[in-house]
Amino acid sequence: MKIGLLECDHVRDDFRPIAGDYREMFPALFKPLASDWEFTFYDVVNHHFPASIDECDVYICTGSKFSVYDQEPWIQTLKAFVRELYIHQKIYLGVCFGHQMLGEALGGKVQKSAVGWCVGIHELTIVEPQKWMQPAQPTLNLLMMCQDQVHTLPPDSCVLATASDCPIAMFRVGDRMLGVQAHPEFPLAYEKELMLSRVERIGMPKIEAGLESLSNPLHSTLMAEWMIAFVKSVL
Repeated sequence: MKIGLLECDHVRDDFRPIAGDYREMFPALFKPLASDWEFTFYDVVNHHFPASIDECDVYICTGSKFSVYDQEPWIQTLKAFVRELYIHQKIYLGVCFGHQMLGEALGGKVQKSAVGWCVGIHELTIVEPQKWMQPAQPTLNLLMMCQDQVHTLPPDSCVLATASDCPIAMFRVGDRMLGVQAHPEFPLAYEKELMLSRVERIGMPKIEAGLESLSNPLHSTLMAEWMIAFVKSVL
């Protein structure tokens, strides 16, 4: 199984000793559960895109410090690429920025959340259970680090999970494209360092609450299992 990782940002050099860059985090999450997944990395933030959508069976789009509505040339190219994936019924998994890109590229709307930043562990409630959500459970706890959110869904979409501060926490477009606002690939130590580095930007009350939340159970592995099952369900 050929997996294309669309790298929309890179981990800061001083944080890379924690768990590497995104090209280390995502394989570390998925390959213990899907040993046949072979990753190819596309540094799209630096304009390195697949020459053809058929280079990979599945594309995973990462998080980013950018916003999907920024007028960066690479973001416009990525939007066109996602639209091409949709037209040709390719499998797509979007995480945080990648989740928002799925919404924005296909006709939805992304904007800054009225509640501000979401950080730390948040509880997602499943509102539209899917057959691939196995083992099934009604809620799952995942790490979040965002201030933008999908506000309006694109056509042919369905909300799958919601959170108290994030109404569209997980959604699918058709049967082959899935977005989750959370970060299942983040280790707890990396989330902690990100929060501590962003106190001035986010504000101490939210940072303190986010740090406290890190003692809650975390279901990143379950989310990875669901994402793998989602891919298998459409092959």
